Amino acid sequence: MSDNVRDDELFDEPEPGLPGEVDLLEPTAPAVRIAPQPGARERIRRSPLGTLLVLLVTAAVVTAGVLLVQSGSAQDKAAQTGGATVITLPGLSKVPPPEVGKPAQDFTVTGSDGAKLSLSQFRGKPVWLTFGASWCTGCQAEVPDIEAAYQKFRPEGLVVLGINITEDNAAVKTFAQRVGLTYPMAADPESAIADEYAVSAIPAHYFIDTDGIVRDIRIGALAPGVMQDILNKLVNP
Repeated sequence: MSDNVRDDELFDEPEPGLPGEVDLLEPTAPAVRIAPQPGARERIRRSPLGTLLVLLVTAAVVTAGVLLVQSGSAQDKAAQTGGATVITLPGLSKVPPPEVGKPAQDFTVTGSDGAKLSLSQFRGKPVWLTFGASWCTGCQAEVPDIEAAYQKFRPEGLVVLGINITEDNAAVKTFAQRVGLTYPMAADPESAIADEYAVSAIPAHYFIDTDGIVRDIRIGALAPGVMQDILNKLVNP
């Protein structure tokens, strides 16, 4: 080493700011990542209210699915009975179900006007016994045609007797007045008469001749033309 180099020159630090120089005393600070703030929809989803809304929507979807399946099952049953509404009877009847060619089972009911009505009192006249209910859509659609047929064949002695199941006489009377039915109607609140006639679905129709013999049995709503054909044979045997 040359004696001309001073000791303090050996430890001289480079001047700051020169190109290529690194400041060993001040290390570079690491970059800070700022997480993006969640949007309004995400904040709602993460909140307790959002969780509750998700549960409610899920429950609604499941319920709608169940109702759709049940509705399909009901439509399938109705289709199997010609558009009628399937019903469940008490199953307490001790008499045999009616058969074509055999006598119809007698019964007594209280009409919607308060008068007692028995099937036997109409012996000597053709009788159309029809079971239905005001809550049955097929029955509601059919009764205007029944009324029209009644008015047409009434001069030939036809008796139409409507029996509404699972309803009281007040409901039957209100229904008859609202629709404009003039043929006798009565209530069968316990479905006891329907049980004796082995009604499996409504509307159900039993056509009984002047001797009290069942001549035809139909389940489901009847078209006006079908009504006329059956009644022509019933009143003009």
